[in-house]
Amino acid sequence: MGSDHENGYGDLEKQMLVLHDHEEKHFMSSEIVRDVILGVSDGLTVPFALAAGLSGADVSSSIILIAGIAEVAAGAISMGLGGYLAAKSEEDHYMKELKREQDEIIAVPDIEAAEVAEILSQYGVEAHEYGPVVNALRRNPQAWLDFMMKFELGLDKPNPMRALQSAMTIAISYICGGLVPLLPYMLIPIATKAVLASVVVTIVALMIFGFAKGHFTGTQPFKSAFQTAFIGAIASAAAYSIAKLFQAYH
Repeated sequence: MGSDHENGYGDLEKQMLVLHDHEEKHFMSSEIVRDVILGVSDGLTVPFALAAGLSGADVSSSIILIAGIAEVAAGAISMGLGGYLAAKSEEDHYMKELKREQDEIIAVPDIEAAEVAEILSQYGVEAHEYGPVVNALRRNPQAWLDFMMKFELGLDKPNPMRALQSAMTIAISYICGGLVPLLPYMLIPIATKAVLASVVVTIVALMIFGFAKGHFTGTQPFKSAFQTAFIGAIASAAAYSIAKLFQAYH
């Protein structure tokens, strides 16, 4: 009997470890996908619009390429820094709320226990059922703190490497996306011809990226592909038209 109980407990413990590992991988992968989408999306669109605008001003391919590469470098640094600061802000916010919740558990434990009971009751747990849970949490301050952070505030403990990972992922993704519209200018010396090739290559890349984005985010892939390509096309067309307009008046 005792052996069966121990085996059951052991199996439950293994299942909990597997579940934790699954949740952690899912959580991290969603953040990485979000960073890749952010980096590639801007990387494809901004240099594309810049190159199209300069082409509209009848600038040579070499000048467009230099300006494009400079923009990709600056954009990657800016976007990466933005991702780093955003992740650090989330981490700082978590630590601030953690300290506040920790102080409240020590200063007003009865109120915090009542909040636990209220949270559990919202999930349909009856008073005679959540009573032992509340008492168990009160005996384990760390578990109690973790419970309040997750279920009261909806905050997950951030990965200490998250800020650096976000910065690197966004920056690399931006560079990869940004080089696509510039590739034709590396191969074709005449800007008017290079811009046509850039439009074709980038629109195809935007459609592929949009389809992949739709697939990974659970939205309609074909709709996402069309929307992403349309936004990129509008941005480049606007930049090209504005450059032509200014050139006509100067």
